[in-house]
Amino acid sequence: MSPRRRTRDTDLPACVYRRHGAYWLVRRGKWRRLGADLKSALVAYAAAVQGAQGSMPELIEEAMTEAIEPSVRAQTRRAYRRAAAHLKKVFAEFNPEQVAPADIAAVKRSMRAKPGAWNHTITVLRRVFDYALEEQLVRSNPAFEIKRAKQAKRRRLISPEEYRSIYERASPRLQVLMDLMFGSGQRPMDVVRLRRVEFRSEGIAFEQSKTGKRLVVKWTPELREVADRAKGLYGPKVQSLTIFRTRWGKVPSYRTIYDMWRAACEKAGIEDAQLRDLRAMSATEAKREGKDPTALLAHSSPKTTEIYLRDKDVPIVEGPSLSVVRK
Repeated sequence: MSPRRRTRDTDLPACVYRRHGAYWLVRRGKWRRLGADLKSALVAYAAAVQGAQGSMPELIEEAMTEAIEPSVRAQTRRAYRRAAAHLKKVFAEFNPEQVAPADIAAVKRSMRAKPGAWNHTITVLRRVFDYALEEQLVRSNPAFEIKRAKQAKRRRLISPEEYRSIYERASPRLQVLMDLMFGSGQRPMDVVRLRRVEFRSEGIAFEQSKTGKRLVVKWTPELREVADRAKGLYGPKVQSLTIFRTRWGKVPSYRTIYDMWRAACEKAGIEDAQLRDLRAMSATEAKREGKDPTALLAHSSPKTTEIYLRDKDVPIVEGPSLSVVRK
């Protein structure tokens, strides 16, 4: 969203206007008279800002609660919350009008080694100032022209041999998770949160937490066998709504399953293998078998799916005939 730029009274502070021989502060549709001369108006403005504008941490929290969190799903909400917490610390001594593009650029430089975290951070900051603009708390969005970071495309493809090596050193619970992820192509937590009722007659039903898209992955004999193992993970006497559970009956956290995965990889001597790589492995194998990886991952565009396809096949091509230049 482009910041709204003033075409008149550009020498005045944000939300201050000169009308009918006086200076006015306009916020949330309400006009407040500051004074007839500029000096007294600026004094009144400073007092009003100190009392009403608040600090950057206050603005960030208000924007998160009122505008940002209600518009995103749980997975994105958690990432934005981490970014918001960082921004509150960075701008703890600022009020919104004091934040300049140079300050934001400095934050970007400090996060150069974490491009993914920076991209979440700049998204949150842009939306915070968009909210402040709508509420007439600032006159422009200082984050508008600060660019996102370029993230290198991940090329890691776990081989079947590596998969088997990790699998042999995994617990029965992690083995089921690995097979369900590879067999369905879904994200780790979408598999971890599976409920028993989502094992349907036609296949396994998923609703993706990141996008809200729904799909059913058809049964194969192998997938049915994994589903049977999943149902019996905790013994015949334990019946829970979800397939995976902790000893307290809760859905395991990502940290819990990540630690299990990392331990199995270390025992297998496999480096640079991430749990999310199983989704890429699944899509890549689906393509190799002539299936539709875009449908499997529930993407709207094959271009998005290309990010996940990591096969190393080098295309064999033909050049033109030399006969045309040898006549």
